[in-house]
Amino acid sequence: MSGSTHRDYLDPAVLSRLKALPLCARQPMLGNVSGRHRSPVRGSSIEFSEYRKYVPGDDKRRLDWRAYGRSDRYYVREFEADTNLRLCLVIDVSGSMAFSGNGELPKIDYARRLAAALAYLAVGQGDAVALYAAGDRLRREIPAKRNASHLRKVLDEIGNLRAEGETGLVECLHAVAEKVRQRALVVVISDLFIRADALTGAFQHLRFRKHDVALFQLLDPLEINFDCRRTTRFVDLEGNTTIIAEPDVVRQEYQRALATHLEAIDDLVRDSHVDYHRVITDQDYGQVLSDFLLRRRPKGVRG
Repeated sequence: MSGSTHRDYLDPAVLSRLKALPLCARQPMLGNVSGRHRSPVRGSSIEFSEYRKYVPGDDKRRLDWRAYGRSDRYYVREFEADTNLRLCLVIDVSGSMAFSGNGELPKIDYARRLAAALAYLAVGQGDAVALYAAGDRLRREIPAKRNASHLRKVLDEIGNLRAEGETGLVECLHAVAEKVRQRALVVVISDLFIRADALTGAFQHLRFRKHDVALFQLLDPLEINFDCRRTTRFVDLEGNTTIIAEPDVVRQEYQRALATHLEAIDDLVRDSHVDYHRVITDQDYGQVLSDFLLRRRPKGVRG
């Protein structure tokens, strides 16, 4: 889809439905402007956090005189500092993401829709967006910024992504963990056709860097159902291997291998505390994003 514009995959109706739902981090963030997300740094926002004893050098304007009247001791009121979020989108652009079966949307196109909508929502609420295209290496890197012109750059780049070549997702995630120095919401969009145990270290690396990690695994219905009836030529989209096989002969073994792989992914994301979403590409992507945003919304916060 080289050369497509962001209008091709940004649906105004979907954005209208989603814009009332905030994009929230599950853990405190560090930003450079005031925003809606909790920060691990104490500050002076409107949300009271706790009292602590006064020590020389504290701002005396924050002394709580009522607490002093009750205890005859000086206490300082502390508040949660609000901050903005950095959304880092990591899109798998290896060859398998070009797959589509039975007329469904190619996985890379589905990924475009998810990523573009999240970028639009983040910038709309004053947050910064970064983009990383993960192929055999990081093919494209756009550091996080939060203005409208930067959003257009990100959307244009999403439109120009091409799925081709071998996967290097593990190495790319390690690279992102090193490049993104401040806490961020890292959203990974991939079909995860890679050994689950190879991903363990990459997700642990991201979590060690204090990033909030969310993962969308995209699968085509044909990859799940293996609904092939005639002799079929299977092509490795990340290499040059071609196999001709009778689906009825290999179906049971294929489905067993897929189930084992998905179980391993389930174990991986649970142990790594990753916010995991398995998505079939015939699902309404607007509903997928709505469910994602609602699950991350803090209790007591309304859209």
